[in-house]
Amino acid sequence: MNTGKFRGFETALEDPGVLVVTMNQPERMNGMTQGFKRDLVETLTQAQMDHAVRVIVITGSGRAFSAGDDISAHGSLSGGGATALMPPIGTGHDNPIGTYEGLRWLSQTLNSTVRGIDKLTIAAINGVAIQTGLSLALSCDFRIAGESARLGSATLRFGLLPDEGGQFLLVQLLGVARTMDFLMRKRIVTASEALDLGLVHEVVADSDLMARAMNLARELAEGPQVSMRLLKRTIYNAAEMTWAHALDDIAAKTAISDHHPDGREGVRAFQEKRPANFNAWLEPTVKE
Repeated sequence: MNTGKFRGFETALEDPGVLVVTMNQPERMNGMTQGFKRDLVETLTQAQMDHAVRVIVITGSGRAFSAGDDISAHGSLSGGGATALMPPIGTGHDNPIGTYEGLRWLSQTLNSTVRGIDKLTIAAINGVAIQTGLSLALSCDFRIAGESARLGSATLRFGLLPDEGGQFLLVQLLGVARTMDFLMRKRIVTASEALDLGLVHEVVADSDLMARAMNLARELAEGPQVSMRLLKRTIYNAAEMTWAHALDDIAAKTAISDHHPDGREGVRAFQEKRPANFNAWLEPTVKE
């Protein structure tokens, strides 16, 4: 897959298959533009289809993970050697139907892609994560926050809505009552408050944030990748399915994992009382 500098972010692939995505516009608090979103969706699509990528870490630079949409940028961030992965497209927000379609096809697509990618994702929240920055972090499977991080939606401060799925993600994590309080009162919480609410999994010292995120990423990358990806999907499915449908869903996925080389290796390793050597099927691709 392509690595390097793109519109508003840069990527690097670290062993053993950890793709690190760093938003690199600290002077704009890593504000998001349509060009940024389209390029990140393309990057994540490439990562989904590339066997060399096992886990994805998303973080920011400077004082922000992301402070939300960068309204002042009026389009696509460029410069500093950035490459545009996707061609420019109209803003689409000049009339009601344009706003509706723009949200569905441009803005909401990023969080849907992060949520939908089978490979595990980690948000390393290094500073403020506000509005679309919050929804991007909540779309990830794991969230680790630096102690100075602050998280909130606060769209009502501008008379706007959390239009990229923030309300759905918050309801799943907080429940209806606490989501109502969080959004209607325009709350922006500290890292420790976010931990208490269940918005993040862990809070660490700012100086330890990336080391901790990378340690987790490497731990996950060494696990049985096919089973983990199937399990990720069935966990999210279970949150929206009936009991009967959830049982059928995991049975169908088990029919894959039970007959995969990793499944057979796990059983042999248990019987032989040794650590399992998962992901041998990936090695030729990783070494290319």
